[in-house]
Amino acid sequence: MIIVLKSGTTREKVAELCGRLQQNYGVTANPIFGSESVVIGLVGDTSSIEVETLALDESVEKVMKVSEPYKRANRKFHPDDTVFRVGDADIGGRRICVIAGPCSVESEEQMIGIADHVKMSGALALRGGAFKPRTSPYAFQGLRAEGLLYLRKARERTGLPIVSEITNPSSLEMFMEHVDVIQVGARNMQNFELLKELGRIRRPILLKRGFSNTIEELLMSAEYIMSGGNDRIILCERGIRTFETSMRNTLDLSAIPMLKRLTHLPVFVDPSHACGLAWMVESLSKAAIAVGADGLEIEVHNDPKHALSDGQQSLTPEAFDDLMKHLRPVAESVGRTL
Repeated sequence: MIIVLKSGTTREKVAELCGRLQQNYGVTANPIFGSESVVIGLVGDTSSIEVETLALDESVEKVMKVSEPYKRANRKFHPDDTVFRVGDADIGGRRICVIAGPCSVESEEQMIGIADHVKMSGALALRGGAFKPRTSPYAFQGLRAEGLLYLRKARERTGLPIVSEITNPSSLEMFMEHVDVIQVGARNMQNFELLKELGRIRRPILLKRGFSNTIEELLMSAEYIMSGGNDRIILCERGIRTFETSMRNTLDLSAIPMLKRLTHLPVFVDPSHACGLAWMVESLSKAAIAVGADGLEIEVHNDPKHALSDGQQSLTPEAFDDLMKHLRPVAESVGRTL
């Protein structure tokens, strides 16, 4: 249930109303102070609350029931876009944030070299996989803790925040020490025990859509994290599985404007995993910006032909620099900056 309060309602009145609702009905009342209005989102069993009675309160503008199963992630619950700071970037703000780096951390020299290049080209964060969930048990699984140390050294040199994927709740303490944005990969989008643990921290989470999951299922996974108190979530469209076989996945561009309508959370696109082909990354990146993406996650490798994972979809540092130059006019055409 959503309660929209009248303009000018004091914080004292908001606190009094929230307290009364919680005491009388056993719900959790979450006030959100927007730029133009105050909204109270009620989470819990609201079946005993009579809308007509609540609407009689002098401070209440209107009351709306929320039919969608996701509450905290719902734009009705939080009308203003969520914006939060990571490093030098406002995630969800006017500037489009580009995260760049290799699929897998392979060496300290590799990570520092790529970090230098992508920062110079305009990337605002560095990605790198230390723990790699792979389809084949015989494929490279990542350098694990050693890889996180190399990422940390790259951050110390360049100042770029680190984005890396977690695969197991037991690694959370290690990630809290070394990683600025914790990524949940497509295969773990519905690892609910992991999501619950991530809800108990205040570290930003980049949540990728599973390759066979609906938009509502993605938002419900975000709800798992938000229900624990962590509302700093980036949703990421990275391609879904369809009947098409000429590409790794099919990028669902329609998901971006739909998500922007349904939720207040920032939405990113991973064009590299979406197509699996380096030559397509620029076109998909331009399209993602054009339809409203708040950021991109792009794979960059110093030697794609010899990459230990996903070399075929990785750009060279030089190609990434060209890409950033080509994306800037696209961003400006939709009122954004890069």
